[in-house]
Amino acid sequence: MAGSLDRGEAVVLITGAARRVGARIARELHGAGARIAVHYRHSADEAEALCAELNAHRPGSAAPFQADLLDIDSLPAMVAACVGHFGRLDGLVNNASSFFPTPVGDITASAWDDLIGSNLKAPLFLAQAAAPALRASGGAIVNIVDIHAERPLRGYPVYSIAKAGLYGLTRSLAIELAPGIRVNGVSPGAIVWPEDDQFPPAERERIVEQSLMKRIGSPEDIAGAVRFLLFDAPYVTGQVLAVDGGRSVHL
Repeated sequence: MAGSLDRGEAVVLITGAARRVGARIARELHGAGARIAVHYRHSADEAEALCAELNAHRPGSAAPFQADLLDIDSLPAMVAACVGHFGRLDGLVNNASSFFPTPVGDITASAWDDLIGSNLKAPLFLAQAAAPALRASGGAIVNIVDIHAERPLRGYPVYSIAKAGLYGLTRSLAIELAPGIRVNGVSPGAIVWPEDDQFPPAERERIVEQSLMKRIGSPEDIAGAVRFLLFDAPYVTGQVLAVDGGRSVHL
């Protein structure tokens, strides 16, 4: 049966782990004793640097794995490479995500494929590929969802749809993979702003004002929640934890 993971033995595959929130999750779980499989698509230099940093603390505790998550056929090979390298797999964190606006009237098939592919399709097929190894170890999956899965973000319908699907997938997989694998999610609010300035200063101020905490969160907030769900919640499955400073309470 799924339970708490042995932190000193656990191997966790994190998608989109080379940068931003993914890298913070990697450092948090590594600090808890886990070995980390750092997935990346294009950020090879950042992935190599992160692995070097982690391995400087514990030799052999991190390795990079490249894959395009939109290429579904390549995902079983990435999981197999991870298991082949470390000898096991105990956790999967589906963190990688595309995020950009798709106002109605301008939605394209390529935008749909990108947003649905990275936020919903890839997590499903990765979970499917990883399930045998996770079942053998009594492992767990954590999906990084979004508060806009339940409260759509204006101008971002396809992204909101994709995250709503990931919310449903989290609960569905909890049913399908029980009792051997726990599946939970974390729904961030405003944590780090997009690097391409999608939200101008006035919009950022409005978002902060909506938060009960009157500030944005940090990657550490998300990483701590992931750590809890992987390592400290053996009787929790099928749940999605909002980490949003209370913003979703009155959106």
